[in-house]
Amino acid sequence: MSETVFSKIIRGEIPCHKVYEDERVLAFLDVNPLSAGHTLVVPKEAARTLDALSDESAAAIGRALPRLCRAVIHATGVTEYNVLENNGGGAHQAIEHVHFHIIPKPNHTEGLGIGWPMRPLDPADGARVAEQIRAAIK
Repeated sequence: MSETVFSKIIRGEIPCHKVYEDERVLAFLDVNPLSAGHTLVVPKEAARTLDALSDESAAAIGRALPRLCRAVIHATGVTEYNVLENNGGGAHQAIEHVHFHIIPKPNHTEGLGIGWPMRPLDPADGARVAEQIRAAIK
């Protein structure tokens, strides 16, 4: 995997406003926040996308995220927030290192704005795709 700004932050070569660190996870404030308290949660393991992350690092992120969400709520007083993680450029991933955003949503103008173009699930397609996913898990 290529070097990223997150690799340099993890190694301490680039400063950050650190809010949490353990042996597998680092969390710090985003330098271009969508709202006050916008926090990035990064595994120390270098992986481009979530599916490439080890089970151990994924579990560490899973343990840290709820604690960090509670801390962001406490610090900002904002109880509504988004947790966002993108995988690949087509999915709007800007830095090729797994990272989660905790983005407080204090009002309609700050925080994350999302379009959600829903469409109904065709029952036959749903059954086929669900079976394919179940088979891939085994």
